[in-house]
Amino acid sequence: MIDRKDMLELTRRMTPTRTCMRRIAGAYFDRDGEIDNTFNIRFLNLNPTDKAKHLAIAKTVPFAKTNEQLIEHVFPKESKGKGSIWQLLQGVHSCGLENDLLMEVLYEQIGKYYSAAGPYAAAVFHGTYDVPMKSSDNGYLYESEEVYDFIICTISPQGEDYEIGKPDYGFLFPAFSFRSGDPGRIDIFNRLPEYPQKALTDVILGKRA
Repeated sequence: MIDRKDMLELTRRMTPTRTCMRRIAGAYFDRDGEIDNTFNIRFLNLNPTDKAKHLAIAKTVPFAKTNEQLIEHVFPKESKGKGSIWQLLQGVHSCGLENDLLMEVLYEQIGKYYSAAGPYAAAVFHGTYDVPMKSSDNGYLYESEEVYDFIICTISPQGEDYEIGKPDYGFLFPAFSFRSGDPGRIDIFNRLPEYPQKALTDVILGKRA
């Protein structure tokens, strides 16, 4: 189960003035999953308008209804082998989105398994959150407990001129559980839980070859 307080704590560092985001990358797809274009840029190089717009997109995942739209999943032990999506996510996470080959492989998996009625866009964010320690009365202390390094991926309908809409699907990896990163888990977002992207979710969790 996801603790709502953990997610809200994370979103508090997703504002233009206090952003924890370091980089944003992504791809634009046609309705058949073919890649039309890609981008990769340092987040701080965005202008203020684009920063606010993309932060709103990223926040959709942790700010979603916990344990309803946003569900925590455990990676089965057998899904962590060589060539697995878990290994790919570990690589994307470790490189901070700066390995173009790994990003291309991720986009290819999304294009192959994501189901869409029209053109769509995937945006991947890399962030770091210096998790503060809590006092006995649950107040925050200045000392850091750990640095939570994470990626958020969102998939949204694409409008004109490569405009990215509100996300329909996404994930947070590693999961932010008990105020700590857990690479054995992933939080997956479905805007409409009754219509889940089962094929892509199964691939991410290693349930589909």
